[in-house]
Amino acid sequence: MASEELTRRLQRRLRLGEGPGGGQGDPQPAGPAVPAREPEPEPLGRAPGASAADAELSAQLSRRLDISEGAARPRRSRVFNPYTEFPEFSRRLIKDLESVFKRYDAGRDGFIDLMELKLMMEKLGAPQTHLGLKSMIKEVDEDFDGKLSFREFLLIFHKAAAGELREDSGLMALAQLSEINVALEGVKGAKDFFEAKARALSSSSKFEAELKAEQEERKREEEERRLRRAAFRELKAAFST
Repeated sequence: MASEELTRRLQRRLRLGEGPGGGQGDPQPAGPAVPAREPEPEPLGRAPGASAADAELSAQLSRRLDISEGAARPRRSRVFNPYTEFPEFSRRLIKDLESVFKRYDAGRDGFIDLMELKLMMEKLGAPQTHLGLKSMIKEVDEDFDGKLSFREFLLIFHKAAAGELREDSGLMALAQLSEINVALEGVKGAKDFFEAKARALSSSSKFEAELKAEQEERKREEEERRLRRAAFRELKAAFST
């Protein structure tokens, strides 16, 4: 049986050799039939999308190297729960911050990109340069995509409350001017954040403080005049009896 099988394989090999382009050279020793592989086309040039693919691959390799060296954090799961990842924030504060985030997410894609951040800072009265905006994003951009997710947006306020932002940084200005009173929400380290916000707003509230002081002074003077009139009436009544 083995010899018959070997004979059949030799005959098949000979028939293949006599086909187009066959008959040249001696037949090769018999062996298991292996399907002929089509020759790979010679590369004529770089494919149209090769540069983009190379750039993406380079970015992925660079990020993997950063992670291995401790210079970057691995990406988190796509499922993000702000209430568990930021337990120091109350549910009310997270809802307020979510409203602010959605207000400036003009593209409704769940991210604040560079242009949206630019418009946001202009509306808050603290415009930034192009490099300043990129620096703001880079400081909390955990996945290196060049834009702010809602988690990274919450991270701004977490860092502000913990005193981890520079007083003159764009992120601190964003946190101070977003009308979010973190101090009333029980955030850890919020005392420092509230004091920083008070210092930032002190110049704008100086006029209001002076106006309030003047009103208090007028009330005090009016009360003194009322007491003097009452005392005079009592004295006059005493002399009249």
